[in-house]
Amino acid sequence: MVDVDTDPPWSKLPEPLIGALRELARTKRLLVALDFDGTLAPEVDDPEKARALPEARAAVLRLLAMPYTRVALVSGRAMKSLEQVADLPDSALLVGSHGIEIRLDPDDDHSALDSAEQARVDVLNLVLGEVADSMDQVWLEEKPAGFALHTRLATEHNSRVAHLVARSEVAAELSGVTVREGKNVLEFSVRSTTKGEAVEHLRQYTGADAVFFAGDDVTDEDAFAALGADDLGLKSGEGSTLANFRVQGPEQVARTLALLADLREGDVHEQ
Repeated sequence: MVDVDTDPPWSKLPEPLIGALRELARTKRLLVALDFDGTLAPEVDDPEKARALPEARAAVLRLLAMPYTRVALVSGRAMKSLEQVADLPDSALLVGSHGIEIRLDPDDDHSALDSAEQARVDVLNLVLGEVADSMDQVWLEEKPAGFALHTRLATEHNSRVAHLVARSEVAAELSGVTVREGKNVLEFSVRSTTKGEAVEHLRQYTGADAVFFAGDDVTDEDAFAALGADDLGLKSGEGSTLANFRVQGPEQVARTLALLADLREGDVHEQ
């Protein structure tokens, strides 16, 4: 893995990354799949106030307008929240709730829960609601197939206790629940999907010859693991990763996307 997170903001991206982007830009059909929080948008205390950096948004819009190029957001957010904070044209493909919700081209529907799944979600609501109510600055976010227990604003002690109690109480009441741990959040879902599965679905749907994926969280590692030799993975921020490149954060992701748009803008017109 090439570590590029020490470059100052004004510097050019390192040659290894530029070379990889140059090669990727020549791809006939390219899928650009991106996590949102911590990748396009800086992390904020109120998730609904998150917005992509202007430079990142501008690069995404440029890529969306290019032929043979599809852009997708692959997020753990519920679809309604993702649509609101991303505010992208309908041509953008959206994946919410780690792949449980998918918005493809117009007229594609989201998958609804059946009655048995809904009953399990109701149990999760009761169990996790009690945990959230018992801890200061711990709150519950509803997802289509479960809930996310947020502890960003809680003390380290309360966060740790909330995670332990939530895991224990859910395990005592329900079996087969998928639990995902992210940054200051613990998600419980009655359906098991991953961002890796979502990226593979998008690859097939778009007929992409190569995929660029950028993400920052633990759950994004499933997507990095799904990438092949002709793909490019970009990790935003710290932490162990399967991605073959790393940048410091959203500002450098925006710079990378802008360079990809620059390189591809010339190449796609020659295909």
